[in-house]
Amino acid sequence: MLPKLKPIAIKERTSIIFIERGQIDVIDGAFVVVDKNGVRTHIPVGSVACIMLEPGTRLSHAAATLAARTGTLLAWVGEAGVRLYSAGQPGGARSDRLLYQAQLALDDKARLAVVRKMYEMRFGEKPPAKRSVKQLQGIEGARVKALYQEMAKRYGIKWTGRNYDPANWSDGDLVNKCLSAATACLYGVTEAAILAAGYAPAIGFIHTGKPRSFVFDIADIYKFNTVVPVAFQVAAKCHGNFEHHVRIGCRDMFRQTKLLKKIIPLIEKVLAAGGMNPPKPSEESVTPAFPDPERIGDAGHRT
Repeated sequence: MLPKLKPIAIKERTSIIFIERGQIDVIDGAFVVVDKNGVRTHIPVGSVACIMLEPGTRLSHAAATLAARTGTLLAWVGEAGVRLYSAGQPGGARSDRLLYQAQLALDDKARLAVVRKMYEMRFGEKPPAKRSVKQLQGIEGARVKALYQEMAKRYGIKWTGRNYDPANWSDGDLVNKCLSAATACLYGVTEAAILAAGYAPAIGFIHTGKPRSFVFDIADIYKFNTVVPVAFQVAAKCHGNFEHHVRIGCRDMFRQTKLLKKIIPLIEKVLAAGGMNPPKPSEESVTPAFPDPERIGDAGHRT
């Protein structure tokens, strides 16, 4: 009489966790991390949107398979999560939504409409009329610089600009390290939601030519309302293990703002600004891996 198992919706999951220095495997049907002393730590893989694998971790084939079946994104990252070496595909990709996204990105008029909507949602006001995508990028860049300066002034931090060298991570100043660690958390959660909804991380509208262009587009809409204040707050008060405090702060911020419930509806709203109707699924399209069973009663009635 129990309902059939199916993946937990992204909006109902824990946002993100980091794992380092351990062997990840499936033991007795559970997703576990085994340290050098043989101690097992169970990870609720099906209830996490994104798992960041830091240096020192090894992943078994069985663990990767289980993560894919539960729709959890695995991302192999560098120190503090600032480098992305590889990312898994958690399933759920749909060709109809991918083609819809590509169609919007390839049409100049539709792309401009989407970019204008992104600008409006990010800054709370409509962008200037009769501006190209390139011009809007320049206006956006200037406003972002002003927002960083305003945030630094609010928290009493000396600000020299958003700059860091991934190859020399330890040489960067504290606030830039905190910002990099915080945005890595946001990018991981955003990419997990994009993949779960069936869109392509690489097909961007403002950002182009990068494997995660669309991730940057969507994450930037939320950045200054979520992770950037966390990063500045940690940089102003913490001088020890700042990465830990940044991650805890981002996790709490994601929970407070209910970010995972907002990302996919926001994507649909942004793309709808392009003025094109999403194509209907093809007759040859693959059905969901975990389809909802037919019910005897009416909608909402427990069977």
